[in-house]
Order: sequence, then structure tokens, then C-alpha cells
Amino acid sequence: MTEIGHVPSAKELANRSAIEEVIFKHCRGLDRVEKDTLKACYWPDATVDYGFFKGLAHEFCDLISQGIVRHRATHHQVSNTIANIRDVDALVETYLTAYHHKPGGEATEMTYFGRYVDHFQQRDNVWKIQFRHVVMDWNQNLNTTDDMDTGSLSALARSGRMPDDPLYQLQQELFGAPE
Repeated sequence: MTEIGHVPSAKELANRSAIEEVIFKHCRGLDRVEKDTLKACYWPDATVDYGFFKGLAHEFCDLISQGIVRHRATHHQVSNTIANIRDVDALVETYLTAYHHKPGGEATEMTYFGRYVDHFQQRDNVWKIQFRHVVMDWNQNLNTTDDMDTGSLSALARSGRMPDDPLYQLQQELFGAPE
């Protein structure tokens, strides 16, 4: 393990940045339901343990892309990423807070607090997840006020799934077709 507080090399910073980008893109892939982005975060032979699903990561990406749309919106937020990198392998722990808005007569929101414990692997100078274990700290379920149609919030743009989110409209204007 690297000593706490050591000054990282440029190579180590580049590796950490590449790993964090995969974690961030995975969150966006979930929230915008970008199945191809989700799959791109994992090696083809990668596996996951999400509790309710244990198996091949690409199969999980197909399954979660179908299931997550039952929520009006989700918001996955990560922090405190610690990467222990050894050659082409990295043990990466990332704190996770995930919000799930369930529409309906009595709209509810489920908030999940936990961590991603990942084995990242570098192949051909590319970092991707080889194994992901989702670890739960706790969760809470609450009724939501869901008052986005009133007051000062009503003028804000609304999030959406791919391709309806404002992100894709701006991406199209700036760069043409999505990546």
C-alpha cells in the first residue's frame, strides 16, 4: 500500500484520473440509461455482485437498463475514491449515494448509501472494471414532496433518459452525433 500523503507521480495521477472517469461515466450510464456507456465501463469478461444480481457485468447492464426506467429519475453520486494501484491491477473503493424517485399516487424516494468495491484492470493502456462488489451501509425510503411544477423550480429543465436529457441536445449542437 502506498504511504498516506505521498506525492504521486504523473503516471499515477493519469491512472487515477482514468479510473475515476470510468466510475463517473458508470454513474451517468445508470442515470441516463446509456446501456452502451455502462458496458464500456466493464471488460467483456467482467463480473459483478449487486446482491440481487451476481454474474456477468454486460448481462447486468442489459438488466439494469430495463429496470431502472421504472423510476422517474435516479441520481448516482460518488465521492471518496481511493485507488491502490499495482501494475495493471487496482483495488478501488468509492463511496456512493444513490437517489431513486418512484412516481405514483404516493411518490417516494429511496436513498441508498454504500460503496463500490472494484477490481480495475488495465489492458492495452485502458482501465476498466473487472469485478464490482456493491456494499450497502444503509438506505431510507421517504415520501417525496415532488413539487417541481411549482415555485422557482418549475422553470428548470428536467432530467431525462437518453436521448431526451438536455445533455444530448447540447452534445448534438456542439459535436454532432453522440459518442
